[in-house]
Amino acid sequence: MASKQLLTSSSSDADERKRKRKISNRESARRSRMRKQKHLDELIAQEKQVQEENKRLRQMIDSASQMHLNFSSENNVLRAQVSELTDRLQSLNSVLHIASEVSGMAFDIPDIPDSLLEPWQLPCPVQPIPASADIFQY
Repeated sequence: MASKQLLTSSSSDADERKRKRKISNRESARRSRMRKQKHLDELIAQEKQVQEENKRLRQMIDSASQMHLNFSSENNVLRAQVSELTDRLQSLNSVLHIASEVSGMAFDIPDIPDSLLEPWQLPCPVQPIPASADIFQY
């Protein structure tokens, strides 16, 4: 009878250990699911931040590209104006030379500055170029 009681006690202890192990495994699985969900939530939040930063950077790039196009267009207009004015000045100087030769009077005809003939070699401007406050908006 003692052996039967020992066997029952041993079986009861094994059942108790099995029950505790199941409870422990369930709790461990629950904690694991919670960690995975927390990690997923963090990744989703990080993705949202990256997308917002990407959107902001794209807007900055678009703005800078538009400014570049505007400045490039303005530079092309200014180059064309320099070329046209240089041609006019050369024509006027030619007329003055002819008038000087025909009339016999000496006119002081200044030479055309090299900077006008070669605008890509213009020196730094003497006067500052005013810039608006919104030129660097991002």
